[in-house]
Amino acid sequence: MKHSKSNDRTVVAILNWNGQRHLETYLPSVVQHSSMHADVVVIDNGSTDDSVHWIQKMHPEVEIVQLDKNLGFAGGYNAGLAQIEATNYILLNSDVRVTPHWIPPVLQMMQDENYAACQPLIRNDSDPGLFEYAGAAGGFIDRDGFTFCAGRIFEVFETDEGQYSGNREVFWASGAALFIRSNAYHEAGGLDHEFFAHMEEIDLCWRLKNRGYRIGVCGSSVVFHLGGGTLQKISPFKSYLNFRNNLFLLVKNHHRSALYPMLLRRMILDGIAAIKFLREGSTPLFGAVWKAHRDFRSQFQLMKSRRELEKKACQSGSENAPCRPLNYSGWYQGSILVAYFLRGKQTFDELPADRFIQSQSRNSGQQM
Repeated sequence: MKHSKSNDRTVVAILNWNGQRHLETYLPSVVQHSSMHADVVVIDNGSTDDSVHWIQKMHPEVEIVQLDKNLGFAGGYNAGLAQIEATNYILLNSDVRVTPHWIPPVLQMMQDENYAACQPLIRNDSDPGLFEYAGAAGGFIDRDGFTFCAGRIFEVFETDEGQYSGNREVFWASGAALFIRSNAYHEAGGLDHEFFAHMEEIDLCWRLKNRGYRIGVCGSSVVFHLGGGTLQKISPFKSYLNFRNNLFLLVKNHHRSALYPMLLRRMILDGIAAIKFLREGSTPLFGAVWKAHRDFRSQFQLMKSRRELEKKACQSGSENAPCRPLNYSGWYQGSILVAYFLRGKQTFDELPADRFIQSQSRNSGQQM
C-alpha cells in the first residue's frame, strides 16, 4: 500500500530499529521544525521494542510504515520508500537534531534540476561547534578512492566558523541527512543492500554522478548528528565494513581505464594498514582488514556484474532519464594520505583547489 497525500510532496523518512531512546530525544525537534515544509514518516524496520506504540501515542501526526522484519539500513529504506509517494525524500538518521528552517534552503538549492541530492552542514550534537564525522560540510574522494569531508579529514574536526556557509558541489552527500529527488533515487536503484551499512550513500551518489547528476551541500542549513548510534566509531566490524565497502565502491563505479591501477594501489595501502595494526598489537583490526579483502575477492564478480548493469542503464537512458556525461566534480586528483600524513595538511582549505575537479570535465569518452 502506497502512503500518499499528494504528488508534490516532501517526506522526512526516518529509519528505526529498536530506537525508542533516540526517537524520544530527537523526533520532537524533527516534528517541530519540519511540519511546515514536509511530512514526517518513520519506517520501522521490524522493531521489537516499544517504538511504534510510543510514536502512535506521543506523535500521532507521524506516519508509520511498518516492515515485517529488519532489512538493514539499505534494505529498510528501499522497502519503506517504495511505499511512499513524494517528490523529494529526506533520509534522516534517528539521532539527528534539526534546526528551524533547515528544509527550505536545501529545497531551494535543489530547484536546479541538475542536483539529484544534497545535504545540510552536519555538526556534532555532543560538541555543537565542531563538524561531525559523517558528512560534515560535504564529501569528496581522492585518486585512491579514500573518502573525506570538508570540515573533517581523518580525525581532525574543524570548528564551524562560517567557512563553509556557501552552497557548493561535492562528490557525495551524507546519508545522515540526505535530501534526494525520489525519481533519481529509484532511477539509480536506491541503496545497495550488499553494503549492509557504511558507504552505501556514497555508492548511491557515485551512481547518480555516473548518470551526470550533481551532488551538493547547502551551507545555510545546519543539523546536529549524535553519531555512533549504530556502530561504534572505531570497532573491528566498522573497520571491516570500511575496507570492504570502499573496494565495492570502486569496482561498481570507477571508470574502467583507471580501476585496476587504483585497486593495485589500494591492495598495497590496505596491506600497509594491516601490518601497522598488527605491529600496534591490534589483532582484531588486522583481522578486519584480512576478512574485508577475503570477502571482497569472493564477491568481486558480483560487483562486476552490477557494474555492467549500471553501465547499460547509464548508456541507454530513457525519456524521463536521458543519458548525461559522467560528472566527476568533487574528485580530488591528489592523495589525501600524502597531503595529511606527509605534508601536514589537516583542514580542507589547506588542500590545493586546483587538484579538485570543479565541473563536469570528465569527457563522455571515458567508460565505466
